[in-house]
Amino acid sequence: MGSEQAERAAALRADAETIMREAIRAVLPDEAVRRALGGFRPGRGRTLLVAVGKAAWQMAAAALEELGGVDDGVVITKYGHVRAPLPGLRCFEAGHPVPDGNGFAATAEALALVSGLKEEDTVLFLLSGGGSALFEKPLIPAEELQNVTAQLLASGADIVEINCIRKRLSAVKGGRFALACAPAKVYGVALSDVLGDAPDSIASGPACPDGSSCAQALAVAEKYGLRLSEEARALLRQETPKKLDNAEMRLCGSVRGLCAAAAKAAEALGYEPLILTDHLCCEARDAGRRLAGELRARAEEKRSLALIAGGETVVRVTGKGLGGRNQELALAACEGIAGMEGAAVFSFGSDGTDGPTDAAGGYADGGTLSALAAAGLSPGGALADNDSYHALRAVGGLLITGPTGTNVNDAAVALLRR
Repeated sequence: MGSEQAERAAALRADAETIMREAIRAVLPDEAVRRALGGFRPGRGRTLLVAVGKAAWQMAAAALEELGGVDDGVVITKYGHVRAPLPGLRCFEAGHPVPDGNGFAATAEALALVSGLKEEDTVLFLLSGGGSALFEKPLIPAEELQNVTAQLLASGADIVEINCIRKRLSAVKGGRFALACAPAKVYGVALSDVLGDAPDSIASGPACPDGSSCAQALAVAEKYGLRLSEEARALLRQETPKKLDNAEMRLCGSVRGLCAAAAKAAEALGYEPLILTDHLCCEARDAGRRLAGELRARAEEKRSLALIAGGETVVRVTGKGLGGRNQELALAACEGIAGMEGAAVFSFGSDGTDGPTDAAGGYADGGTLSALAAAGLSPGGALADNDSYHALRAVGGLLITGPTGTNVNDAAVALLRR
């Protein structure tokens, strides 16, 4: 690669980094939580705070600043996401995406906090993506719940299907946490990481009436061939709460804002942005190939373009490698844009963690395929083993942000610089 070509490639990568960071910055929960609390009216009794999810610490910090404090509270978030102690709150870190003992213990603390409340008490419930794993009291043995979760994550099921099962195996999901708080009122504020922003799907809806049915849960189990005990199957046949009189939820952010912010950042860099969808839902590698195909089809255009797709893809795990859906998307795109100057595809999770890795996502440009070949790697081989992380790391294709403090799903961007 000549020096001029290398400079253009570096400038394209810098554009991608800027778009990603500006998009994430725009959806940090601080201001969104403060706006949502404009309608918060605590009762005459105690005000308690429970924050759950990958953005729990940031949301709790914003709430404390806005309210000036609460009587007591619990924060449950992912490992590495507690930035500092919060006054008056007990902060816990736990496992994600598979629940672990620390999550079970932290959930027990939250349930103890809200037990025995009175009608004049209020629970401020701050919810974000990741809560399905982090906030859990299993109704089946913990080991089986962890196994079922792992089966679902590897199956290629989408998040709504996964949560349809998890709601029925849990004592806190599907509206049951709100029941545990009764007769106290629950005022919920949620960052959405699910397509369509259905409140009962965000973190499996601990404080929302459940819109899914037993028939749907049994169909999901059948569709993906889940290995379940008789105890678990019996729970799938038990209906979840369909009405809650003591809870309300307010949405304060979603993937639509992430896409809009990415478009704004791209436009500031000289690209013409086009949001293709904010409901991206397919296999990650298929999405990557489609975005690459879009760039190839527009290769002769004389304008700089940024094609944006928000949502959540899925990965069907058949190999033993390391990676995440955003990394798979980028790696799958590299063959379609091979040799194209000024073309790149990148994808990132707004929470800064893609799958069980330290990367937010992945980046590929017109030179990625040849760089992989020079390293003795192929995208096909890496994808077959679900090892996108190591393949992209070998060619400098990982996007690293660290935990961001928010979680409103993913964004994939295809750039064409002219």
